[in-house]
Amino acid sequence: MRGIVAAVLFFVSFLVNAAEISTNHTFSSVNIMLLGLTALALHVAGIGSTWPRRR
Repeated sequence: MRGIVAAVLFFVSFLVNAAEISTNHTFSSVNIMLLGLTALALHVAGIGSTWPRRR
C-alpha cells in the first residue's frame, strides 16, 4: 500500500515540476518527492504491511 502512495507522490511531484507550477515552499516538487521516498522506504522496510505475524 505504501508503494502505491509513493508512486502517486512521485507522479504528483513530476507534474508539479514538469508544469512549472509555482507553489509555496511547503508544497514544492522536492518536498513531495521526499515524502514519496519516505513512503517507499517504509514500504521496503515492511512497516505497515498487512501480513499478520505467525505465532
